[in-house]
Amino acid sequence: MAGGNIEMSAYSPTRHGLAISNRQARRLWLAANHLATPPTGPPTGPADLPGLIRGLGFLQIDTVRNIVRAHDHILWSRMQRYREGMVWQLLRRRELFEHFTHDTSLIPMDVYPMWQRQFARLGQRAANAAWYRSGLTDGDIRAIRERIATEGPLSTHAFESRPRGAEMWARPPHKKALEQMWYAGELATSHRENFVKYYDLGENVFPARQGHRASMREQAEFLCDGAIDRLWIANSGEIRRFWDAVTPDEVAEWAGRRRLVRARIEGADGRWHACLAVPDIEQRLATITAGSRRLRIINPFDPAIRDRRRLLRLFGFAYRNEMFVPPAARRWGYYVYPLLEGDRFVGRIELKGDRRDGLMRVAGFWPEPGIRWSAARIDRLHAELRRFARLGGLSADQISPASLAGGSSQAASP
Repeated sequence: MAGGNIEMSAYSPTRHGLAISNRQARRLWLAANHLATPPTGPPTGPADLPGLIRGLGFLQIDTVRNIVRAHDHILWSRMQRYREGMVWQLLRRRELFEHFTHDTSLIPMDVYPMWQRQFARLGQRAANAAWYRSGLTDGDIRAIRERIATEGPLSTHAFESRPRGAEMWARPPHKKALEQMWYAGELATSHRENFVKYYDLGENVFPARQGHRASMREQAEFLCDGAIDRLWIANSGEIRRFWDAVTPDEVAEWAGRRRLVRARIEGADGRWHACLAVPDIEQRLATITAGSRRLRIINPFDPAIRDRRRLLRLFGFAYRNEMFVPPAARRWGYYVYPLLEGDRFVGRIELKGDRRDGLMRVAGFWPEPGIRWSAARIDRLHAELRRFARLGGLSADQISPASLAGGSSQAASP
């Protein structure tokens, strides 16, 4: 078998489809997410940031800056020379546009012609929602649009309006109008300043649509193709959830027309699951490597762990983002990062940025059951903490080796 990096028993064709072992499924998924090799470098070398985002499909953005914001962390995890805020240059250059997948995300501009279904769906949903309609008139919407057309890109701070009547808890009317038009693609994010969104007319941001306009079916096929190209192996639900822009029926129709490999993957619990795979999956299996031994701090919004069901099935790693969970109900903490080493998750750590003292502090640490935190593993974590702290302009607070080792399971592995 070509490549020499795969166990001979890792996969085999059967009457039920290609059988892929759990270890190989994990390695495939990390490779698909650009996490199977060390982050590209050196720090001063060239970096294909647009290519990386195209490879991931899109980049979720988030307002919370714990150590750094989620989008900056996600890119830095894969690209050594990345620094905070670099991605906004691509938005200004119109190489990316901002819209809603499963959450607010930056999407390569070449997806835009196939994103019309999402503009239509989300725009109509916002227009029909009672909480959007309440306190909002057609005149409000026209006035805001005309002001942006006259003055250029404006943020919500340029407007002033208060919720009407008894809904004092609600978004003010101007913000609802901006959001509704943004979901529909009538407005677009021109740029962001200190993460504040500036709205412009869609026609000033998006490329002019010329020639053939893709049908709803063509758009669905494009998005399903894009999902499997980035997932490599997936079931129909995972394909649908990737962009969150197609229906289950559209996925089923697409799968029936495409030349895909029927496969089974072994879960972390030993059970087997049916899935679809890209046509060249055997070639990818033959050349996949064991992956980087670097210990990585993974962001809670990282695409590798975004689908929690997939994460649990492949890695046996149960993860919940508890930022919006009441403190008394949290099992772990407010902003807890999974720790990835090679092809497995070895623990989780809660970090906090102390901007006043310029420190990144460790608020909690939880090793995974069965993982022994040896001196070498602790050293790898310290090295990653120092790198991560520097990204956020901080210094790393040291962790006591004894405190790490003390939490390890007796049934530990080296």
